[in-house]
Amino acid sequence: MRQPRGQARAGRPRLREPLGVDRWLLHAGLMADPDPAVRAKAAHDWTAWEDTVISLETNGKPNAYSDRPPDRLAALVRICSHYFSNGAWLEEGVLLREAHRLAGIPGVLIHGRFDLGAPLEYAWDLAQAWPDARLVIVEDSGHTGSGTFRDEILKALDGFATLRT
Repeated sequence: MRQPRGQARAGRPRLREPLGVDRWLLHAGLMADPDPAVRAKAAHDWTAWEDTVISLETNGKPNAYSDRPPDRLAALVRICSHYFSNGAWLEEGVLLREAHRLAGIPGVLIHGRFDLGAPLEYAWDLAQAWPDARLVIVEDSGHTGSGTFRDEILKALDGFATLRT
């Protein structure tokens, strides 16, 4: 059963305003507002938060999200807030609870140590629950990646290419 809107979702932290307003739901509603000015401000506010998080990374660049044309900015925020406010249509805890079903299927989870938008604990928990997963923590990376992150992706892909069914 899917958890009601506004409650914590598996794999996502509860971001709450002081009055208990769910930030994901708030932004999804603002991005659906008929007033273009409301949508533009909501997109700006969302990406200002994203830009702040990214700017703390070693390889983060200023305005990583907000430096986009307004229509692309609005599309990004609308999609993200829609998925997050609906918990990606997954039942609470289903990924960790059912990860054992992936036994025999190899996987590589690659995570940047400094990814503040997707905390490492989520990748760690999944790696512990997935019998054939390997977690790679990239020390010089956050959400925006790095050369080392790219190299780890290529290494994982090369490893999968050598597997035989």
